[in-house]
Amino acid sequence: MTTHGPLFEGATEQEAARLLERARRRSFDAGEVVFHAGDPADTLHLIQRGRFAVRVTTEFGDVATLNVMGPGDFFGELALLSPQTPRSATVIAVEKAETLSVHELDFSRLRTERPQTADVLIAILAAQVRRLSTHLAEALYVPADTRVRRRLLDMTAIYGEGAEVTVPLTQEELASLAGTSRATVNRVLREEEEYGTLTLARGRTRVVDSVGLRRRAYP
Repeated sequence: MTTHGPLFEGATEQEAARLLERARRRSFDAGEVVFHAGDPADTLHLIQRGRFAVRVTTEFGDVATLNVMGPGDFFGELALLSPQTPRSATVIAVEKAETLSVHELDFSRLRTERPQTADVLIAILAAQVRRLSTHLAEALYVPADTRVRRRLLDMTAIYGEGAEVTVPLTQEELASLAGTSRATVNRVLREEEEYGTLTLARGRTRVVDSVGLRRRAYP
């Protein structure tokens, strides 16, 4: 079982355990929506198995993938800070998956009983701020080609470990993750295929040399 240790960094193990004791196990089928953008925010989800995609609809009607998350990650954290605020994105299970869900009412009761539980919320929000700050800095100052390589590396960590990892995302989805165009993603992936770091197939990318890919992603 996923322990979510890194998630609770900065909070005591005791308080993290107390929060997880209040959690409910939820299962999702592939393609099942956890919540839609605009739904009331009332639940934090800690991913135990499977993967989830965070998606938004742009003003032009296109669906963009903002993030893909796996075991050890979390989503819906604003429910603990600002309950009933509308969700800003839609989260969908991309395969059979399972979470531990904590309702904001359970968290509020626990925080009333034990004010120290606020440390868990602080740790959760700090982790999210670190991630968003890194991606914002990259969007402003890192070339699109490099962002594509970095997001592909991120996805290899989400989808597996070892010398070879298959990332079952389309080039459109990788483009959304990297904040660039599909044409740029296609060009970068073709370049990497020539370098021998990956092989391309319809709707998926098989990374066979993550070390070589990382050298160009983090020069």
